[in-house]
Amino acid sequence: MNRANWFAVSPEGAKAVGVLHHYVVNDTNLPSALVHLVFLRVSQINGCAHCIDIHTRDLLKEGMSVDKLVLIPVWHEAEHLFTDQERAALAWAEEVTRVSETHASDEAYAAALAAFDEKDLVDLTLTIAAMNALNRLGISFRLKPRARS
Repeated sequence: MNRANWFAVSPEGAKAVGVLHHYVVNDTNLPSALVHLVFLRVSQINGCAHCIDIHTRDLLKEGMSVDKLVLIPVWHEAEHLFTDQERAALAWAEEVTRVSETHASDEAYAAALAAFDEKDLVDLTLTIAAMNALNRLGISFRLKPRARS
């Protein structure tokens, strides 16, 4: 079944989501590669093929090795490939994305705060929230990945 093109049907809504996306990508102190790493991990958890495709390509453009890229879903088992801040961001991304299960525990918050100052942690959480919103739109309206066989 064809689904609505949410960008065309609600340009004001698309613009509002776009403003948040623009802020987290361009106006925070978070490194660009870290933002795309979080975008990818959130998209993997949510199962958004369109966003997984985009942010995999973004991380390759940022210079991430394929070896590291393919191990993001199991980063806990390949911790040596990720910096302390990347591990903290991935853990917080998983905690916040699965908030209905985790309730963003005090322990997880304390661990994230150990790696980020308050402003960066708020911006990281906004990054996670932005991607969760975009994943829900992408999945709901069946946005296709750009990948070709």
